[in-house]
Amino acid sequence: MAKYVFITGGVASGLGKGITAASLGRLLKARGYNVTLRKFDPYYNVDSSNLSPYQHGEIFVTEDGAECDLVIGHYERFVDENLNSDCDITSGKIYSAVIDNERNGVYNGSTVQVVPHITDEIKRRIRLSKPDADIVIVEIGGTVGDIECHPFLEAIRQCRRDLGKNNAVYIHVTLVPYIEVSHEQKTKPTQHSVKELQNLGIQPDVIVCRSDYEIDASSKSKMSLFCNVEKDCILQSLTTDNIYEVPLRLEEQGLAGVVLRKLKLEDREPDLSAQIAFYEKKEELARRKGGLKIAVLGKYVEKHDAYISLKEAINHSSIAMDEKVSVSWLSSERIDKNLNRLSDFDGVIIPAGFGVRGFDGKVAAARYVRENGIPALMIGLGAQAALVEFARDVLGKSEASSTEFAPDTPDPVVKSLSEVPTFRTGAKVCKIVRGSLLEKIYSSASVKERHRHKYDFNGDYAEEFAAHGLKFDGYGLDGAVPEAFELEGNKFFVGVVFRPEFISRPERPHPLITAFLKSCGK
Repeated sequence: MAKYVFITGGVASGLGKGITAASLGRLLKARGYNVTLRKFDPYYNVDSSNLSPYQHGEIFVTEDGAECDLVIGHYERFVDENLNSDCDITSGKIYSAVIDNERNGVYNGSTVQVVPHITDEIKRRIRLSKPDADIVIVEIGGTVGDIECHPFLEAIRQCRRDLGKNNAVYIHVTLVPYIEVSHEQKTKPTQHSVKELQNLGIQPDVIVCRSDYEIDASSKSKMSLFCNVEKDCILQSLTTDNIYEVPLRLEEQGLAGVVLRKLKLEDREPDLSAQIAFYEKKEELARRKGGLKIAVLGKYVEKHDAYISLKEAINHSSIAMDEKVSVSWLSSERIDKNLNRLSDFDGVIIPAGFGVRGFDGKVAAARYVRENGIPALMIGLGAQAALVEFARDVLGKSEASSTEFAPDTPDPVVKSLSEVPTFRTGAKVCKIVRGSLLEKIYSSASVKERHRHKYDFNGDYAEEFAAHGLKFDGYGLDGAVPEAFELEGNKFFVGVVFRPEFISRPERPHPLITAFLKSCGK
């Protein structure tokens, strides 16, 4: 039977519960345990598919096509496991399931209530773990005290009773602020947050304190006394620009050992050599001068979390190449007024997105990098913009467009595969054309890449494009629909409708992103 670790947050949101959960998963896996992670979010959206990137950042897509909170991407990258739709649960999913059950007579006429029906459904989802999992890490989104969190907290309270004392551990991530004027750390917010948890029947076993400064011994003693937590179970998570530092610092403080002790499991010698090497190389590159300058031209650049997987994928390739890469985030809404700025960069990435806003800027940027021979990687909507640009400016089809934005265009070089556009998500096989640049990059005749798009390249224009040097070199849906293209004569000009950044890992950087960065070298 699997054992469970429940992670909650207090005082403020955005303290890093997800990175704490992912870090613990990494530390436990380094000790040879089979680990899986789950995220429970209290919002009432059924999934993340319709959430604004400005509110929640990137929408991450799992192998089975689930559209998830971005923290699922952190989980996958840290523990190097493919997760699925069972790993990202919202209140919307929970309540929808309970209402469906009620309509189908599952409850046999009972009055449907939060307890036991909602909490039982939450507990059922918690237990939907991999059959071979030794430890399941469950992160509860939101902050203790939020009204929508109560059913989840009640459910995990019941879990210790259901599972047994030695089969469940509670970790509380909280904020210890520092008052600059008086030069004091304040533990009172943590005390109040823990008291709120205790009022709900949950006694945390471990407190992870997020802070900009070292937590001093007196603060730890005070929290130990008033929060009823052993002193060695009060740890700190200091603010850092390098998230790959977090598991190493938590390891130094004994987080995994404490959790295993509470779960009555053996603490083993961890193998963190790859993690340490990755972290140290990242730190060394940060100190290095020079390096590649890359522009990412998107519509959500004010919020870098909207492109977090791409950001991390660039990091992975940079470290594998031993090459410093500096990224500048440019708005596709404003770039058409200053296209010459792109000449300052060694390469340009035009990433995925949705909606017409900023599309013209992507089209203009695609033309500029093509005409000036600047290495470019276009992804999703970015690749669609590049195809539209090529059709307009090279093929002379001035009204060419995507049917998403111009349903009546005479030249639909990007179109939906169905009358009613529907998302194509998850891992799909892409067959690669022999002798193509893509075949050299992947060293394979086919690859499996994750998708999240509604509109595809129109293969009806393949011959016309090829006659002018732009060739489709990857095909999906059993070879029926083009998914990738390359332009002859340019140092690197590649567009893909799929999302390579979703499967990049620290120890296995994505070959397409690595190939692009290598092409940007002087």
